Amino acid sequence: MKKILFVVSLLFLFSITIFARDTIVEQAERKEKEKKQKQPIGQRMYFGGSLGLTFGTYTRIGLYPLAAYKFTPKLSGGVKVLYEYVKDNYYTPAYESSNYGGSLFTRYRLMPSLYLHAEYEAVNFELYSFNGEKYRDWVPFFYVGGGYSQNLGGNSWLNMQVLFDVIQDPGSPYRVWQPIMSVGVGVGF
Repeated sequence: MKKILFVVSLLFLFSITIFARDTIVEQAERKEKEKKQKQPIGQRMYFGGSLGLTFGTYTRIGLYPLAAYKFTPKLSGGVKVLYEYVKDNYYTPAYESSNYGGSLFTRYRLMPSLYLHAEYEAVNFELYSFNGEKYRDWVPFFYVGGGYSQNLGGNSWLNMQVLFDVIQDPGSPYRVWQPIMSVGVGVGF
């Protein structure tokens, strides 16, 4: 009788162990399946941009909105448009112009707060020829670098990045390998 009771007890404990193991495995499989299911497109999109302000003898006011899509939790890409008003009182008469353009960019998150960034941008500048005549021309840029992103709460975050232009076009306003630093706020809807 003791043997039968011992065997029944072992079978009972064994079945509880199997049930518990199956439940844990099922929960893990369900969580993995939920992770693999794509988020709705609205949750994969994010919007943001930056505002650039410089005042004094040289004035620049720039607006740089962006829209992007998260392809994976680590990889995203998007578009940015830009408009800048520029006035330089160093010259007589003062130089005054507008710049406009757009870009395509991609970001890869190394860690939740650190990312790598690559961006192709084309900007239409007002330039001067050797004889002093004004003309407009598209200047290409290819930026590479990285950044830091800090959550501000909810669906908003602060981005700080340092980029370098690898094309170095003669029409570029940047000096050779001058770091281009920016700070912006992103908001997800």
